[in-house]
Amino acid sequence: MYIGEKPFLMNTEAPLADPAYRSGYIAIVGRPNVGKSTLLNRLVGQKISITSKKSQTTRHRIHGIFTDAYSQFVFVDTPGFQTRHTSRLNSGMNRLVTQTLWDVDVVILVIEAMRFDDRDKSVVKLLPKNKPVILALNKIDRLPDKSQLLPFLEKMSKEFDFAAMVPVSAENGGRLPELIAAIRPHLPQNPPLFQEDEVTDRDERFIAAELVREKLFRLLGEEIPYSTSVIIDQFVMEGELRRIHASIVVGKSSQKAIVIGKDGEKLKLIATQARKDMEESFGGKVYLKVWVKVKSGWAEDARLLKTFGYE
Repeated sequence: MYIGEKPFLMNTEAPLADPAYRSGYIAIVGRPNVGKSTLLNRLVGQKISITSKKSQTTRHRIHGIFTDAYSQFVFVDTPGFQTRHTSRLNSGMNRLVTQTLWDVDVVILVIEAMRFDDRDKSVVKLLPKNKPVILALNKIDRLPDKSQLLPFLEKMSKEFDFAAMVPVSAENGGRLPELIAAIRPHLPQNPPLFQEDEVTDRDERFIAAELVREKLFRLLGEEIPYSTSVIIDQFVMEGELRRIHASIVVGKSSQKAIVIGKDGEKLKLIATQARKDMEESFGGKVYLKVWVKVKSGWAEDARLLKTFGYE
């Protein structure tokens, strides 16, 4: 299956100085809304991780896999490390970021070009000193004056001992081959960890829930999406048709009314857009039915968080 723009092309036939096959795990970390999920999707050439302009869209650790003739890169997308929201849910996501840093072979720190503030510094403090960390300076396509990059990179070299620093554009794929080339020497010599045609370790049930949740972030106001989650109640194959029932969980009755919208129009739009993305992602017809349920205090409830896959 395939979504979106084609992945960047690399010359997989050209011999390398080190022809040994390499594979490993690479964490993609950074503060919220720097483009981590967009970078993951562009690297693997498919929509694996949901995106929106709102911060903290990603809540789970998601693996995206890119394989070429000499290497297999297992990218680990993580939630943005943040201090704005302090619920049990967000504390758990911050712990996930910290744990991931110690579970991988290489770390990519993503920051925005020409922007480095206290939120970024909070992530830098978490970076392991005993593993290669590569700085991906994202959104360079938005820079009117590229000559600013060199002094900014010099500044960043004083913040941490990076193994490499690569300006990139996750949005249009700019310089991603250079990023791949910077990562490869730091991967251990291993056989492939996954099948060559795999692009993620997540199943369609998980992706379906995430696609519904993406629409909540894109179609609702600033705060409501952070108070919602999505669970798949039913996922049944009927020939080529996927019959999916999903529940949007909110914490208050007033939030339920907002998600449903006047005459049910907002919920219908959410379901319609999610269904279209599912059909494109899964390569087949989807019947999608969506309900809204109220579960007060779900973001603080350990049992419900475990049910939703957050703990």
